[in-house]
Amino acid sequence: MKRVLITGAAGRIGTVLRTQLRDEFRLRLTDIHSIQDLQTDEEFIRLDLADADGLEAAMQGIDTVIHLGGIPDESEFARILQANIAGTYNVFEAARMARVQRIIFASSIHAVGFYPRSETIDSSVLPRPDTLYGVSKAFGENLARLYFDKHGIESVCIRICSFEERPQDLRHLSTWLSHDDAVQLFRRCILADSVGYSILYGVSDNDRSWFVTPDAERLGYRPRDNAEAFAVEITESQNLNSTDDPLAELLMGGPFVAREYGQGHRS
Repeated sequence: MKRVLITGAAGRIGTVLRTQLRDEFRLRLTDIHSIQDLQTDEEFIRLDLADADGLEAAMQGIDTVIHLGGIPDESEFARILQANIAGTYNVFEAARMARVQRIIFASSIHAVGFYPRSETIDSSVLPRPDTLYGVSKAFGENLARLYFDKHGIESVCIRICSFEERPQDLRHLSTWLSHDDAVQLFRRCILADSVGYSILYGVSDNDRSWFVTPDAERLGYRPRDNAEAFAVEITESQNLNSTDDPLAELLMGGPFVAREYGQGHRS
């Protein structure tokens, strides 16, 4: 069984992944928060991303790291800098020291959030981050490029879109990533014989998708869910989570392009 370390394992994505992957892989989990439903076959280490030595120790014997840890939304620069930029560097450097073979980095649609919805984009486009959070994800993608070119560590940077049980608003009809499809995507990234350095979009098979994902297809990802199944219900709903800012309705980042700080919006 491949040995997989998940950082940020107590978060929304980490919780779904570990419950679905623990029968297939040997999981070692880290987070600054405790995990209440930890199973006997899951190894948990309470760990802050600032603890470089602790990260290196946690990575001993690991084949693949799934790096989900960090601030999951827009925030003050000091917090983004510590958790998402310095913390991601610590993860990559610890992986290098521990001779980890592959890192799966949770990037975000917000690394490209200022592209217009009228375009269809692939992984070759330049970053156009919509927030400091998006900047931190673009940094992680470039760090992964460096560690592949200089140190030979394979990386897959997944620009995760709207990870939800079901789409919540009109924008999600284009950006929805279902839980089942997310699990399949991460599984394929773990099991693929070779990934080199890849950027791909974490999105389901939505009719209205703004993304082309040839690298995901090359890895064997075949999404099964389509947000269009919810289109009538969402279109008729009075709670569309719309914004008064017209720019947010034109760009892929949605409400993230229109605000400086704050909480309350999901990808």
